[in-house]
Amino acid sequence: MQPDQPLTDKEFDELDQFLLSDQSPEDAMTMDILHGFLTAVVIGPDIIPISEWLPHIWGENRGSDLQFRSEKEGKRIQQLILKFMNEIVITFEAAPKDFEPLYCEHESEGKALLDADGWAAGFWEGVNLRPESWEPIWTSDAAALMRPIYLLGADEIEEEELVQVDDPAKRHKLAIDVEANIPLIYRFWLPLRKTGISPEKRESPKIGRNAPCPCGSGKKSKNCCSQASTTH
Repeated sequence: MQPDQPLTDKEFDELDQFLLSDQSPEDAMTMDILHGFLTAVVIGPDIIPISEWLPHIWGENRGSDLQFRSEKEGKRIQQLILKFMNEIVITFEAAPKDFEPLYCEHESEGKALLDADGWAAGFWEGVNLRPESWEPIWTSDAAALMRPIYLLGADEIEEEELVQVDDPAKRHKLAIDVEANIPLIYRFWLPLRKTGISPEKRESPKIGRNAPCPCGSGKKSKNCCSQASTTH
């Protein structure tokens, strides 16, 4: 399984079932919450190491009550999570406007309405991994882009703001606003995002280890830049 490939439907179902199983903590993220959380990690201002964000997926106890049947299963679930994350990365790199949050739906008075509460809650938790780093957007002209996420996802909002989320139709409208705003939030952070390691993105064929190094040194790839890239 290659982590730089998107999840297949079968893999999506496998991860979904594990998150909902008895092996996973009761307060572990569901797929919609996880998608929102990973989106915030991907498009936010900081490059956050997996060791920092991964435990949050497993709830308040950070996985202390998580049960894998084997080490192999644990690695498998982590790989699925990374593939799910890389799907988000690829979408923003290739076509940010095509990004679609993973929302739930419910019926209200015979109408199918979007339910973005879980997704927004996940994104909000991602923001709160590094709240000080997110501060610039709140003090900028782009602050309004964050407001629908705050209204749907924050643990607490002001009493006078409750009227904005007290009706399924209003929440549906906010869900639409969130989807429209996410590419703009991504664009806000893009020039400010701190340099870090991003998932591999191949736009040209992989260079053979015995082929001439593209840097022009005249050496074989395995003895030049390829060697440097594998040195830690």
